[in-house]
Amino acid sequence: MKTAKRLRVVVAGAVAVPVVLAGSGVATADVASAGTAASATTLAQVRSSIGADTGAAATLTGKGVGVALIDTGVASVPGLPAAQIVNGPDLSFESQAANLRYLDSYGHGTHMAGIIVGNDTASGSKGIAPDVKLTSVKIGTATGAVDVSQMIAAIDWVIQHRFDDPAAPIRVLNLSYGSGGATQSWTDPLQFAVQKAWKAGIVVVAAAGNNGNAAGALTNPAMDDSILSVGATATNGTATTADDTLATFTNLAIGTAGQVDLLAPGTSIASLRDPGSNVDNLYPDARVGTTLFKGSGTSQATAVVSAAAALLLQAKPAATPDQIKDWLVKGGSALPLGTAKTLGLSALNVNGALARTGTTPAPYTGSLSTGSGSLQGSRGTASLTLDGVRLTGERTIWGSFQTSLWAKSTTPSWSGGLWLGYRLAGDDWTGTSWASKTWAAGTWTAAPWAGSATTGWSDPAWSGRTWSGRTWSAGTWSGRTWSSDGWSGGTWS
Repeated sequence: MKTAKRLRVVVAGAVAVPVVLAGSGVATADVASAGTAASATTLAQVRSSIGADTGAAATLTGKGVGVALIDTGVASVPGLPAAQIVNGPDLSFESQAANLRYLDSYGHGTHMAGIIVGNDTASGSKGIAPDVKLTSVKIGTATGAVDVSQMIAAIDWVIQHRFDDPAAPIRVLNLSYGSGGATQSWTDPLQFAVQKAWKAGIVVVAAAGNNGNAAGALTNPAMDDSILSVGATATNGTATTADDTLATFTNLAIGTAGQVDLLAPGTSIASLRDPGSNVDNLYPDARVGTTLFKGSGTSQATAVVSAAAALLLQAKPAATPDQIKDWLVKGGSALPLGTAKTLGLSALNVNGALARTGTTPAPYTGSLSTGSGSLQGSRGTASLTLDGVRLTGERTIWGSFQTSLWAKSTTPSWSGGLWLGYRLAGDDWTGTSWASKTWAAGTWTAAPWAGSATTGWSDPAWSGRTWSGRTWSAGTWSGRTWSSDGWSGGTWS
């Protein structure tokens, strides 16, 4: 008889997460200082705030552009058109339970997808780039539990499969995840992974994190100067940026190195609700009508910028990532108030970016990572714990990992469903799900870091929940063996 494995995340004896969702409180109840529920910022208001509903920008929808979303999966909810959703491999622990595979049991990925490509006829809510082809690569569970090695494997997969859909190749990578690790930037493996994506022609958009303006550093990989890092603004209920302020939860770095590149709306954003998901159950007051949910975080701001990047790529399909970043940052609107003004930070302005598309930016000349550094350094102080054994050191959740060999290799890291020789998924686009196209599933054959090969990865904590229609039939996630329902790196807003 198999013993149920208990997966948890710990740091210094307390519950935490090894890779913190940058929008830690994303799909949660937003509470104003007076103690009353903050009013929602609709996506129509977001579109107006970033100038995407006027001028040349108003004609753009993201058609012909693919955006990859590495997150907690995407649920089949009203407002997400199946024809525009692609399920890449599920690399999360829940991939080993057929009834959870690809689906968003947490609620975060669905919220991000709604901002980018949603089209909810019930509420009239429409994403910033509604004609994008969105590829979901699931890495997080119902509590967000995930290791940095899963994040790296997912980035590798996106790079290798970016041209699988010639009609909408993946040109943008949305990372609303961030690691608490902060190794040397010139050797960090996670930064090496995103730099590989950037060099492959993919605009990498990463969330700054939600630890507050006094954090002193952005989350990893947003701290990497070579990619596009995003912080959040509070729109204060208006369509103009004249009264916008830097959201107090946004991470800021000390000095200019590794600082936020661009700001976008990220406070009380109403996007698609994932009924019965973890945060939907925890924060019912955040529901807006029956199909929407409001939340705050640099995650939301990142999704807005990823969608804006897709709009620019539709207009200028030959543009490089360096050009897209330069146009977005330098075409932004300067904010006249507070910390944003002091630091010279700009807010996203799509028409401003389009107006700069005739310019040629100077190439990035800063230092790049060799990728040969410590995986544990990228992981940081928090780590997954399975049956009381922590995942630490130079190993993935599936086995050992030599960063120097991975970084130097000229051979693709993925072969079918094998990543570095480990079986993580099936071998091709032959899976089935609600989405238009799905990568096949695979049974993990490597032994867990705690336990033996005979116990494998079968776990009642993953297989005991079922998806019934559009609602989690169990109703709540708090009664199983998951030991965390919050995030150490941010505050529920």
